[in-house]
Order: sequence, then structure tokens, then C-alpha cells
Amino acid sequence: MKIIFPSALFLILLVLVSVSHAAGITSEIQKEYDSLKGFQVDFKQQLKNAASGEIETREGRIWFKQPGLVRWQTDSPENELLVVGKDVVWDFFKDEDTAIKYAASDILSSKNMIKFISGKAKLEEDFVIEDMGMEMGLRKLMLTPIEPEPSLVLATIWVDQTTKLLRSILLVDFYGNGNKLGLDNFVRKPDLPDNLFQFVPPEGVSVQDNSK
Repeated sequence: MKIIFPSALFLILLVLVSVSHAAGITSEIQKEYDSLKGFQVDFKQQLKNAASGEIETREGRIWFKQPGLVRWQTDSPENELLVVGKDVVWDFFKDEDTAIKYAASDILSSKNMIKFISGKAKLEEDFVIEDMGMEMGLRKLMLTPIEPEPSLVLATIWVDQTTKLLRSILLVDFYGNGNKLGLDNFVRKPDLPDNLFQFVPPEGVSVQDNSK
């Protein structure tokens, strides 16, 4: 079982919160993301182990709805569902018949991706942002945490200059492990139903309640 959602989710919120505070990023980018009420996007994630050099590739789809609801479905190499609700976060591993419950307030108390996605992080206060110019047709920004944590010492994001959308994010932890997420097939979904961001453990599933 691999519980990696705090580092994995940081990427989405970089889109939604303050990407325009980086030097050289125009106001049009911020306007684009301010206008988002909800969306779905396909992802391809690569997790690199610095010690062994091994890379695990994960693929699936993410849904987001203001004000901070997230449904993160990983389809391969294993089926995993992360649901971020208003008060509770669920991480469900279908193949292992296991669901883990967290209090949203506990998850958001540290500097992680869920905090960014929920809009509770202030990018301009927590990072030094450097505009690295263009790379392969995308705007590249480097983000250095003002107060680094073991799970995040450096982040890089790439933004599509035409659509003003985030296309890729790379996160590096204290040990040099890399977490790279590519985003494709972005679709605006302003009317996503609230029940998409709710989860009830199926009958027979083992529940670990870490919310108390």
C-alpha cells in the first residue's frame, strides 16, 4: 500500500491559487484560473526513487470543484481513489479492500498538496518563485519553499502560454525523490455534482479511521 497523496496533490493547487505571482506571468493566467468553478483532467504521474533510480508510472483522472473538493482516481498500476471533502478525506485501495479516513483539518495543517488544492496555501508567501523562461513551448517556473519540509524542497511547474493552463509539475523531496505529474485533456466542468466528492466505504471493506 502506498499512501502518497499529500505530495501528489500539490500540483493541482499550484494551478488554482497564485501562479500569477511569479515574475513575468501575465494577469491573464490568474484570470483563467479565477474563472474555474470545476474541471476534470487526465494525469500521468512518474514517481522516481532517488536511491534505486526506479520509476513508477501512475495514470488516471482528477476532478476539482470549488471550494476545494477533489476526486483523484488512479487507474493503473493499481486502483486507488482519493476523495477530499469538506470535512473528511478518504483514501480507498480497491484491490486491498482498505479505506483510510482522515480529518481534513489534520491533512491541511501541514504544507502539502491538499492544502494547496483547497486554496488554503498562499504561494506568494511560502515560496520564492523564479521565472525560468520558455522550455519546449511552455513557461517554466521554479518554486523554492521559504521554509522547506522533508516532503518538499523544490518544485517546478510548466504553464501553457496559449491556454494559460498548467501542463506539468515536478516536486522534489529532501531525499531527492521526484514526483512528476503531466496533465492532459483539460475540460471545464462547472456543474460537477457534490456527490462526486463523497465516499461511503463498500460493505466488507476494512476501514482505518485516522480522523479522531
